[in-house]
Amino acid sequence: MSNVKHERIARAFAHGKAFIPFITGGDPSLDVTKKLLIAMEEAGADLIEIGLPFSDPIAEGEVIQEATQRALAAGCTTDDLFDMVKEARETVKIPLVFLTYLNSVFSYGKEAFMKRCVECGIDGLIVPDLPFEEKGEIADVCEEYGVAIVSLIAPTSKERIRAIAREAEGFIYVVSSLGVTGVRSEITTDVKEMTDMVRQVTDVPCAIGFGISRPDQAARMAKVSDGAIVGSAIVRLVGEYKEACISKVSAYVREMKAAVMQVSDL
Repeated sequence: MSNVKHERIARAFAHGKAFIPFITGGDPSLDVTKKLLIAMEEAGADLIEIGLPFSDPIAEGEVIQEATQRALAAGCTTDDLFDMVKEARETVKIPLVFLTYLNSVFSYGKEAFMKRCVECGIDGLIVPDLPFEEKGEIADVCEEYGVAIVSLIAPTSKERIRAIAREAEGFIYVVSSLGVTGVRSEITTDVKEMTDMVRQVTDVPCAIGFGISRPDQAARMAKVSDGAIVGSAIVRLVGEYKEACISKVSAYVREMKAAVMQVSDL
Protein backbone atom coordinates (compact mmCIF):
# COMPACT_ATOMS: atom_id res chain seq x y z
CA MET A 1 0.00 0.00 0.00
CA SER A 2 2.51 2.57 1.16
CA ASN A 3 4.89 1.99 -1.74
CA VAL A 4 2.21 2.85 -4.28
CA LYS A 5 0.65 5.68 -2.32
CA HIS A 6 3.95 7.28 -1.41
CA GLU A 7 5.70 6.59 -4.65
CA ARG A 8 8.13 9.51 -4.48
CA ILE A 9 9.39 8.41 -1.05
CA ALA A 10 9.73 4.81 -2.28
CA ARG A 11 11.85 6.03 -5.21
CA ALA A 12 14.33 7.60 -2.74
CA PHE A 13 15.26 4.09 -1.61
CA ALA A 14 15.08 2.40 -5.00
CA HIS A 15 18.72 2.90 -6.08
CA GLY A 16 20.72 1.55 -3.17
CA LYS A 17 21.17 3.17 0.22
CA ALA A 18 19.57 6.58 0.76
CA PHE A 19 21.27 9.62 2.25
CA ILE A 20 18.83 11.92 4.05
CA PRO A 21 19.99 15.35 5.25
CA PHE A 22 18.02 17.54 7.66
CA ILE A 23 17.99 21.33 7.78
CA THR A 24 16.05 23.81 9.88
CA GLY A 25 13.71 25.83 7.68
CA GLY A 26 14.42 29.56 7.70
CA ASP A 27 17.93 29.35 9.21
CA PRO A 28 19.62 31.71 8.52
CA SER A 29 16.97 32.81 5.99
CA LEU A 30 14.31 31.30 3.74
CA ASP A 31 16.38 32.18 0.71
CA VAL A 32 19.33 30.16 2.03
CA THR A 33 17.00 27.24 2.88
CA LYS A 34 15.70 27.22 -0.68
CA LYS A 35 19.24 27.27 -2.11
CA LEU A 36 20.23 24.45 0.25
CA LEU A 37 17.34 22.24 -0.89
CA ILE A 38 18.43 22.64 -4.51
CA ALA A 39 22.16 22.23 -3.74
CA MET A 40 21.66 19.15 -1.55
CA GLU A 41 19.62 17.41 -4.24
CA GLU A 42 22.39 18.18 -6.75
CA ALA A 43 24.96 16.80 -4.27
CA GLY A 44 23.15 13.46 -4.10
CA ALA A 45 20.58 13.73 -1.29
CA ASP A 46 17.78 11.21 -1.84
CA LEU A 47 15.20 12.78 0.47
CA ILE A 48 15.38 15.93 2.60
CA GLU A 49 13.88 16.61 6.01
CA ILE A 50 12.96 20.22 6.75
CA GLY A 51 12.45 21.24 10.36
CA LEU A 52 9.55 23.60 11.01
CA PRO A 53 10.78 26.16 13.56
CA PHE A 54 8.92 25.57 16.82
CA SER A 55 9.37 27.34 20.15
CA ASP A 56 9.79 24.15 22.20
CA PRO A 57 11.52 21.44 20.10
CA ILE A 58 11.74 18.78 22.83
CA ALA A 59 13.53 16.11 20.76
CA GLU A 60 16.25 18.44 19.58
CA GLY A 61 19.70 19.03 20.99
CA GLU A 62 21.41 22.37 21.39
CA VAL A 63 22.55 22.76 17.75
CA ILE A 64 19.06 22.41 16.26
CA GLN A 65 17.42 24.35 19.11
CA GLU A 66 19.72 27.28 18.35
CA ALA A 67 18.93 27.03 14.62
CA THR A 68 15.23 27.07 15.43
CA GLN A 69 15.67 30.18 17.56
CA ARG A 70 17.59 31.90 14.74
CA ALA A 71 14.84 31.05 12.25
CA LEU A 72 12.09 32.33 14.57
CA ALA A 73 14.09 35.48 15.35
CA ALA A 74 14.42 36.08 11.60
CA GLY A 75 10.62 36.03 11.42
CA CYS A 76 10.13 32.65 9.69
CA THR A 77 6.50 31.47 9.85
CA THR A 78 4.86 28.21 8.77
CA ASP A 79 3.21 30.02 5.87
CA ASP A 80 6.56 31.43 4.77
CA LEU A 81 8.01 27.91 4.75
CA PHE A 82 5.13 26.52 2.72
CA ASP A 83 5.60 29.32 0.17
CA MET A 84 9.36 28.73 -0.03
CA VAL A 85 8.95 24.95 -0.49
CA LYS A 86 6.45 25.57 -3.27
CA GLU A 87 9.05 27.74 -5.05
CA ALA A 88 11.82 25.18 -4.47
CA ARG A 89 9.57 22.44 -5.84
CA GLU A 90 9.87 24.01 -9.30
CA THR A 91 13.45 22.63 -9.26
CA VAL A 92 13.62 19.97 -6.53
CA LYS A 93 12.28 16.55 -7.54
CA ILE A 94 13.29 14.35 -4.58
CA PRO A 95 10.89 13.75 -1.66
CA LEU A 96 10.62 16.41 1.02
CA VAL A 97 9.27 15.78 4.52
CA PHE A 98 8.57 18.20 7.34
CA LEU A 99 9.76 17.48 10.86
CA THR A 100 7.20 19.22 13.01
CA TYR A 101 5.57 19.07 16.41
CA LEU A 102 1.89 18.29 16.91
CA ASN A 103 1.11 21.72 18.30
CA SER A 104 2.24 23.37 15.05
CA VAL A 105 -0.15 21.19 13.04
CA PHE A 106 -3.09 21.77 15.39
CA SER A 107 -2.56 25.52 15.76
CA TYR A 108 -2.46 25.85 11.96
CA GLY A 109 -5.50 23.58 11.62
CA LYS A 110 -4.74 20.01 10.60
CA GLU A 111 -6.93 20.08 7.48
CA ALA A 112 -5.43 23.39 6.32
CA PHE A 113 -1.92 22.14 7.15
CA MET A 114 -2.27 18.96 5.04
CA LYS A 115 -3.84 20.91 2.19
CA ARG A 116 -0.82 23.20 2.07
CA CYS A 117 1.55 20.23 2.31
CA VAL A 118 -0.04 18.85 -0.86
CA GLU A 119 -0.01 22.24 -2.61
CA CYS A 120 3.73 22.69 -2.06
CA GLY A 121 4.78 19.06 -2.59
CA ILE A 122 5.54 17.85 0.96
CA ASP A 123 5.49 14.05 0.90
CA GLY A 124 5.41 13.23 4.59
CA LEU A 125 5.58 14.35 8.20
CA ILE A 126 7.83 13.30 11.06
CA VAL A 127 6.17 14.21 14.36
CA PRO A 128 8.49 13.39 17.30
CA ASP A 129 5.89 14.13 19.99
CA LEU A 130 3.15 11.99 18.41
CA PRO A 131 3.09 8.63 20.26
CA PHE A 132 2.25 5.59 18.12
CA GLU A 133 -0.90 5.00 20.18
CA GLU A 134 -2.16 8.52 19.39
CA LYS A 135 -1.45 8.44 15.66
CA GLY A 136 -5.20 8.64 15.10
CA GLU A 137 -5.00 12.35 16.03
CA ILE A 138 -3.85 13.11 12.47
CA ALA A 139 -3.94 9.76 10.63
CA ASP A 140 -7.33 10.34 8.95
CA VAL A 141 -6.45 13.73 7.52
CA CYS A 142 -2.98 12.54 6.43
CA GLU A 143 -4.62 9.58 4.69
CA GLU A 144 -7.15 11.87 2.99
CA TYR A 145 -4.42 14.12 1.58
CA GLY A 146 -1.88 11.37 0.86
CA VAL A 147 0.74 12.72 3.27
CA ALA A 148 2.78 9.92 4.89
CA ILE A 149 3.24 9.84 8.67
CA VAL A 150 6.82 8.68 9.10
CA SER A 151 6.93 6.37 12.12
CA LEU A 152 9.78 6.59 14.61
CA ILE A 153 11.18 3.61 16.48
CA ALA A 154 13.65 4.03 19.31
CA PRO A 155 15.79 1.72 21.45
CA THR A 156 13.04 1.97 24.08
CA SER A 157 10.31 0.81 21.64
CA LYS A 158 11.29 -2.86 22.16
CA GLU A 159 8.17 -5.04 21.89
CA ARG A 160 6.30 -2.19 20.17
CA ILE A 161 8.73 -2.14 17.23
CA ARG A 162 6.82 -4.77 15.24
CA ALA A 163 3.46 -3.12 15.94
CA ILE A 164 4.76 0.29 14.81
CA ALA A 165 6.42 -1.22 11.72
CA ARG A 166 3.25 -3.06 10.65
CA GLU A 167 1.42 0.26 10.25
CA ALA A 168 4.37 2.22 8.86
CA GLU A 169 4.23 4.10 5.57
CA GLY A 170 6.75 6.01 3.50
CA PHE A 171 9.82 5.09 5.53
CA ILE A 172 10.64 4.32 9.15
CA TYR A 173 12.93 6.62 11.14
CA VAL A 174 15.09 4.45 13.38
CA VAL A 175 16.38 6.50 16.31
CA SER A 176 19.88 5.19 17.00
CA SER A 177 20.39 6.63 20.47
CA LEU A 178 18.48 7.69 23.54
CA GLY A 179 18.22 11.38 24.33
CA VAL A 180 18.00 14.38 22.03
CA THR A 181 19.50 14.91 18.58
CA GLY A 182 23.17 15.77 18.28
CA VAL A 183 26.53 14.54 17.09
CA ARG A 184 27.83 11.47 18.93
CA SER A 185 31.35 10.10 18.84
CA GLU A 186 30.04 6.53 19.00
CA ILE A 187 26.68 4.89 18.44
CA THR A 188 26.42 1.93 20.77
CA THR A 189 22.79 0.83 20.27
CA ASP A 190 22.23 -2.51 18.53
CA VAL A 191 20.44 -0.92 15.58
CA LYS A 192 20.68 -4.12 13.54
CA GLU A 193 18.45 -5.86 16.06
CA MET A 194 15.89 -3.06 15.61
CA THR A 195 15.98 -3.14 11.80
CA ASP A 196 15.78 -6.95 11.80
CA MET A 197 12.57 -6.74 13.84
CA VAL A 198 11.14 -4.22 11.38
CA ARG A 199 11.99 -6.42 8.40
CA GLN A 200 10.12 -9.35 9.94
CA VAL A 201 6.83 -7.52 9.43
CA THR A 202 7.23 -4.96 6.61
CA ASP A 203 9.24 -4.05 3.53
CA VAL A 204 8.85 -0.29 4.22
CA PRO A 205 12.43 1.11 4.17
CA CYS A 206 14.26 1.99 7.41
CA ALA A 207 16.69 4.89 7.73
CA ILE A 208 18.79 5.48 10.84
CA GLY A 209 19.30 8.90 12.41
CA PHE A 210 20.45 10.65 15.63
CA GLY A 211 24.16 11.07 16.21
CA ILE A 212 25.55 10.37 12.73
CA SER A 213 28.13 12.90 11.59
CA ARG A 214 31.05 11.06 9.94
CA PRO A 215 31.20 9.05 6.69
CA ASP A 216 32.25 5.90 8.57
CA GLN A 217 29.25 6.20 10.89
CA ALA A 218 26.90 6.76 7.93
CA ALA A 219 28.32 3.71 6.15
CA ARG A 220 27.99 1.56 9.26
CA MET A 221 24.37 2.58 9.78
CA ALA A 222 23.53 2.15 6.08
CA LYS A 223 24.97 -1.35 6.18
CA VAL A 224 22.25 -2.51 8.59
CA SER A 225 19.41 -0.39 7.17
CA ASP A 226 18.24 1.35 3.99
CA GLY A 227 19.84 4.71 4.64
CA ALA A 228 21.38 7.27 6.98
CA ILE A 229 19.88 10.52 8.29
CA VAL A 230 22.11 13.44 9.32
CA GLY A 231 20.87 16.61 10.98
CA SER A 232 22.99 18.32 13.63
CA ALA A 233 26.27 18.12 11.67
CA ILE A 234 24.64 19.92 8.72
CA VAL A 235 22.77 22.43 10.88
CA ARG A 236 26.09 23.25 12.60
CA LEU A 237 27.66 24.07 9.20
CA VAL A 238 24.71 26.34 8.38
CA GLY A 239 25.05 28.06 11.75
CA GLU A 240 28.77 28.55 11.32
CA TYR A 241 28.88 29.74 7.71
CA LYS A 242 25.40 31.31 7.42
CA GLU A 243 24.85 32.76 3.90
CA ALA A 244 28.16 31.21 2.78
CA CYS A 245 27.13 27.69 3.86
CA ILE A 246 25.85 26.35 0.50
CA SER A 247 29.17 25.06 -0.86
CA LYS A 248 30.19 23.66 2.56
CA VAL A 249 26.93 21.74 2.95
CA SER A 250 27.10 20.52 -0.67
CA ALA A 251 30.59 19.11 -0.18
CA TYR A 252 29.52 17.43 3.08
CA VAL A 253 26.41 15.86 1.51
CA ARG A 254 28.48 14.62 -1.43
CA GLU A 255 30.97 12.97 0.96
CA MET A 256 28.25 11.35 3.08
CA LYS A 257 26.31 10.15 0.04
CA ALA A 258 29.50 8.53 -1.32
CA ALA A 259 29.94 6.71 2.01
CA VAL A 260 26.45 5.17 1.94
CA MET A 261 26.72 4.35 -1.77
CA GLN A 262 29.92 2.37 -1.10
CA VAL A 263 27.78 0.12 1.07
CA SER A 264 25.26 -0.24 -1.79
CA ASP A 265 28.05 -1.36 -4.11
CA LEU A 266 29.37 -4.08 -1.79
